[in-house]
Amino acid sequence: MKFIKIGDKTINLEKLHGIIDKIIEMRQNGLSQQEVASRFKVDRSFVSRLESLGEVRKGGNIAVVGFPIKNKEELEELLRELGVNFTLLLSEKERLSLAENMSGVELFNMVMDLIAKIQSHDVIIFLGSDKRSQLVEAIFDRDIITINIGHSPLTEDVYVDPEVVKEILNSLKG
Repeated sequence: MKFIKIGDKTINLEKLHGIIDKIIEMRQNGLSQQEVASRFKVDRSFVSRLESLGEVRKGGNIAVVGFPIKNKEELEELLRELGVNFTLLLSEKERLSLAENMSGVELFNMVMDLIAKIQSHDVIIFLGSDKRSQLVEAIFDRDIITINIGHSPLTEDVYVDPEVVKEILNSLKG
């Protein structure tokens, strides 16, 4: 069990996450916000706010970024077919080549330009390692959907199931 202190309170994170999971599951199974709120003895607005915190905006401009991707060409074709606005997928070799063939200033400027370009999209889908996913979520103030493709550091290309990506994109299109 994982406990944290907040002021003079001790919080059981596993219990908290479990309750949130149950609330969302009950809503997904058709119970109203009021029915769920009554079962957990909370205000209906609490359930509404929980849903709002996790809501991903539908539609809008979508960017897909990921590395190191084994089936890069297959995913790029799928993303084109599904009308994704911006795609940046790199193999491990491409990623390392970028870093090796640029000066520090050039690499920094390129990264800043990419961040600005990606930031202009409503939704960002990121395919990467657990640590890189956390970093991307911290950098961008947009909706981020992360597909964890492995534990950091990833040093070899990883196959990403196109059906998983397709399912996410289709759910965003409403």
